[in-house]
Amino acid sequence: MELHRLEISPGSRKNRKRIGRGNGSGWGTTAAKGTKGQKARSGGNVRRGFEGGQMPLYRRLPKRGFTNYTDKDYTPVNVGLLQERFEENETVSPQSLLEKSIVKKFKEGIKILGYGELTKALNVKAHKFSQSAAEKIQKAGGTIEELS
Repeated sequence: MELHRLEISPGSRKNRKRIGRGNGSGWGTTAAKGTKGQKARSGGNVRRGFEGGQMPLYRRLPKRGFTNYTDKDYTPVNVGLLQERFEENETVSPQSLLEKSIVKKFKEGIKILGYGELTKALNVKAHKFSQSAAEKIQKAGGTIEELS
């Protein structure tokens, strides 16, 4: 096979139907739109969700929930991952987590969670800690520092 000999497979490309181009084309007169009515007219159609004047489904169903504008979106990191990626007495900060590709980005901050085992003493700086994570870090001989 050579690049200059490639050809389009027969039947893989289909020309679009050009409607309303005279009766000789076979798609003239009503242009395959039937006869009369809103859908036959230029630009005529009904919007999404329109049910002919009946109260539409999206308005019949009740609204639920709300967006809490004071809620912060923390990026979670488990202590088990810190055990794998960091050496003894190393400082773990949001910047070092980015450099080691543990997190791709963080919005409001980093939250350290307690899933996994931790045996190394690490100095961890993060925006928030779960209670179990703080206990595991301190039990291993490390320190925690909450960033604002």
